[in-house]
Amino acid sequence: MAHASPLSQARLPGPEAVETVPPAVDLVLGATACCLACVVTNPLEVVKTRLQLQGELQARGTYPQPYRGLLASVVAVARADGLRGLQKGLAAGLLYQGLMNGVRFYCYSLAGQAGLTQQPGGTVVAGAVAGALGAFVGSPAYLVKTQLQAQTVAAMAVGHQHQHQSVLGALETIWQQQGLPGLWRGVGGAVPRVTVGSATQLATFASAKAWVQEQQGQLYEGLRDCLLKICRQEGPWALYKGLGPAYLRLGPHTILSMLFWDELRKLARRGAHRQGT
Repeated sequence: MAHASPLSQARLPGPEAVETVPPAVDLVLGATACCLACVVTNPLEVVKTRLQLQGELQARGTYPQPYRGLLASVVAVARADGLRGLQKGLAAGLLYQGLMNGVRFYCYSLAGQAGLTQQPGGTVVAGAVAGALGAFVGSPAYLVKTQLQAQTVAAMAVGHQHQHQSVLGALETIWQQQGLPGLWRGVGGAVPRVTVGSATQLATFASAKAWVQEQQGQLYEGLRDCLLKICRQEGPWALYKGLGPAYLRLGPHTILSMLFWDELRKLARRGAHRQGT
């Protein structure tokens, strides 16, 4: 009689009543799932970045406003940079998603393997810690992604134009000009954002999936200084620039990431089950 594969363990009690996969496998599956979602949602990320950067100098009355609203901004980017412009920063985005979510899902899987996610509130704690670690590791790639997505022709330029030629070139330039700390510039704002988002996403996904399974259904699923300057120069509403594209990107990205992750895990378990029988 063949022994059970580590990928085909019995169902676990508690909110995450699903078969588990080894953390190392979850690292690959989680990174792959989020990279697939990134390809679909990157155009909205480009528009969101342009809308958020627009206004750095506009508040002084010396800056144009080339981007107005979601659909108009999509058209503006396509006209200025071509259809390929809507996928600007994709390589850096894939690197960020791979690093951040690989670490995130790996750590979350470790917590599940240790039984933490079966404890009350365990999914929230595990998701928050995993998200914080993932955000820290992926921060340099996110910085480069933002700078690449902001680059465009002079007439449509918003924010500082770094003129990077590639992801590696951007990392090298930042390293040479600002040293190692420069690669983690802005991490103080990224870590809290991803921590809260990760805790919410993973806990909600695990709880909702467990509930649906019980019903026999199926579910596919300085910071302070920065805030003060934005409020002073552009007003409090500037903190919500790009909210529409951000929400439209984050919603599909989260759903697709969780869906791809879950489906890839199923495939991994089936493959291991065939090998073990």
